[in-house]
Amino acid sequence: MFSIIETGGKQYAVAVGDKVKIEKVKGEVGDSVVFDIVLLTASSEDSAKIGTPHVAGAKVTGEIVTQGKAPKVISLRYKAKKRVRTKRGHRQPFTEVTITKIA
Repeated sequence: MFSIIETGGKQYAVAVGDKVKIEKVKGEVGDSVVFDIVLLTASSEDSAKIGTPHVAGAKVTGEIVTQGKAPKVISLRYKAKKRVRTKRGHRQPFTEVTITKIA
């Protein structure tokens, strides 16, 4: 059985036991997270429930494995023949979640 969930403005296809890196959610390592916005659920018997826009009553539960930051992304801005140079770095925070239950 697998589902498509939406969190942090992105969609993820998940199954029980999957580890997924998502946008940061509040919580400590070991806490439980419930995803209420489920767009699709499908079982192995080729039956699928497709939401319009969400599947009513469907929930996906996961457990927080790690809270971290992605590798640094560096952006540069440069103007030729002028003394304009700007360098900025950014590390996006993320949460890694293990999917424990699809209901």
